[in-house]
Amino acid sequence: MVVRQPTGEQSAAPGEFRAAVAAMRAAPLRPEVFCEEMPAPQRIAPHAAALSADVTVDGVDVGTGRIILLHDPAGNDAWDGTFRCVAYCRCEVELELVADPMLAEVGWSWLVDALEAHGAEHTHASGTVTRVVTESFGGMAEDGGTAQVEVRASWTPVVGPAGLDIAPHVEAWGELLCTASGLEPVPDGVAVLPSRRGQRGSPGR
Repeated sequence: MVVRQPTGEQSAAPGEFRAAVAAMRAAPLRPEVFCEEMPAPQRIAPHAAALSADVTVDGVDVGTGRIILLHDPAGNDAWDGTFRCVAYCRCEVELELVADPMLAEVGWSWLVDALEAHGAEHTHASGTVTRVVTESFGGMAEDGGTAQVEVRASWTPVVGPAGLDIAPHVEAWGELLCTASGLEPVPDGVAVLPSRRGQRGSPGR
């Protein structure tokens, strides 16, 4: 179910990173987002934690993604900080949209707008938006074509006087997933219920 680092590694991690990971796990996401922990890459930074998610509507997965929190207590010149968020999102789109020259720019705006909407202060954002088209031939010709858009991004979260508030960044990632998957925005004033966590079919934590 949940992938955890060995206890020794957890205890060796700095307190600010452990606090950020706890807040990362607890960040509220929309109920359409099924979220769980996943193994984090171990060679990019001394400390890392990751979440993966699927966006499900009426029992059908319409989007998927992951977010990784990296931490280097010594700092990283490329990040201009000690923390770095790395995010990925992939969803299906209408085949006709792939030909739209504005699709990549719109895809990037989904992330920028989500970060701004959730007050996720950050610097040094960078990334790519990729259009993927699959066409079928021969015995599969009747299946037609499919199209997907992928957003890969990273940014440096701003650490305030009270430490790193990672929750807005995770919430922005969740909104990116939902927007890319075609879900309507939650109206202002409407509370967002917690997403499902852990194993599919199991009670929420």
